[in-house]
Amino acid sequence: MGQGLLLIDIQNDYFPGGTMELVGIDNASRNAGKVLGKFRDRGAPIFHVQHLSVRPGATFFVPGTQGCEINDMVKPLDGEIVIQKNFPNAFRDTDLENMIREKDVEELVICGAMSHMCIDASTRAAFDLGFTCKVVEDACATRDLEFGGNDVSAEHVHRAFMAALNGIYATVSNTAESV
Repeated sequence: MGQGLLLIDIQNDYFPGGTMELVGIDNASRNAGKVLGKFRDRGAPIFHVQHLSVRPGATFFVPGTQGCEINDMVKPLDGEIVIQKNFPNAFRDTDLENMIREKDVEELVICGAMSHMCIDASTRAAFDLGFTCKVVEDACATRDLEFGGNDVSAEHVHRAFMAALNGIYATVSNTAESV
């Protein structure tokens, strides 16, 4: 079974000093970098996904800004595929599915941000397209949310979404189990 790495939205605006800092993004990105290194060592297919916010009033991932650039911890090398997207689902209106199939990838290892948004949407879409998915939970990050007047910590958001993905849509593991 061909395995490929899908790195989603590990971009500067999510880091300290960015316009949408995530809880634990530094650690998650270091772990994603470890997974990336293993895929590079094996010569396995790597797919970097970069979100570009083109909707009116966007405040982060604005094209042409430093914030929308992929962070140096997982910077693509020459020849590695970079997919630009405009929606949470990395497959929507992109060539990602075709590029994955061209590389004969059947299993995707998924890292990135945000756990509750693009990781969730892209993992579910990949599953629906017939791919086997593995999400590396400690190589993903998210942020605190609010709903119904209640604050939900990033830790609880992350755990809830990993629990929801695990079993049906993906196998959720950690970096040590993945590299």
